[in-house]
Amino acid sequence: MNYQIKANIDTTQDALNVRQVSKRFKVQKPPFWERWLGRNGAHQDASGEKADTVRREVIAVNNVSLDVHRGEIYGILGPNGSGKSTLVRLLSTLLMADEGETRVFGLDIVRHEMDVKRMINRVSVDAAFFKKLSPLENLLYGARLYGMTGREAREKSLAILGRLGLDARTYTQPMEEMSRGMQQKVAIARAFLTQPILLLLDEPTTGLDPRSKYEVQEFVYELRDKHDATILITTHDMGEADRLCDRIAILDDGAIVAEDTPAGLKRLINRNGHEPTLEDVFMQLTGKQLVELDDFNEGEAAAAALTEEDDAETIKAVA
Repeated sequence: MNYQIKANIDTTQDALNVRQVSKRFKVQKPPFWERWLGRNGAHQDASGEKADTVRREVIAVNNVSLDVHRGEIYGILGPNGSGKSTLVRLLSTLLMADEGETRVFGLDIVRHEMDVKRMINRVSVDAAFFKKLSPLENLLYGARLYGMTGREAREKSLAILGRLGLDARTYTQPMEEMSRGMQQKVAIARAFLTQPILLLLDEPTTGLDPRSKYEVQEFVYELRDKHDATILITTHDMGEADRLCDRIAILDDGAIVAEDTPAGLKRLINRNGHEPTLEDVFMQLTGKQLVELDDFNEGEAAAAALTEEDDAETIKAVA
């Protein structure tokens, strides 16, 4: 880890400033309703080409602006396909925005990409690993890329794996033999290992049992309170967002439709004789179910085409 960069951070700066960021993708798939009705290839464009081969532009992230203050836990809520994961990929430099500007502690993520990468880390819902290696080996590899000594890397890896409740017997077990929930814990441990000052968590507790989810949430607090980290988290869990987040943005069709504290968001809707929940707010502002697996955003699907191998390669850039 380049600790000099951390030492030179201007404490008066916001952790994250996003200004009018947009991302578009070219996709070939026809709309879901056409595929569902079995109409693939039924229509042709002006040149006679089948509709399902025509490349169409879709917007995954649409003119998003937000500020995340230092030491804040900032949540982003939205249905599947709303652009959450694409936005996180943009913030973590895995994707380039078509328009707009993003700064991490005052540093532009394009002009100062390597400095930004040393300050951040990301956990995705589908984390990439070297599957034949064990959790401990994966963590040691990542730690050495960030400049830790062998001894320091091993001590911190063992401490974090234990802190997240992994059985010591699994430390040397190949990742491919572990459950998805356990793999997700290792992904979180790998991100925490480098003590990033900006941690991007993309649905980090998906696939975890209630106890493991609670342990991860407590670890998020610990990272913020004891290690001066700022956290941006996307989640489908309304209780998790309400418990963890200082402020929340609701993303719908790639655009922010509301932003406030959890209590402030609840005041936006009518009580109707009961205390509103974040799910009530979400339903009223977006008019959608929280999880819509079929009605997806094609731009988000295009962004998800980044493979596990793509994600695994990006860690080498910090070396």
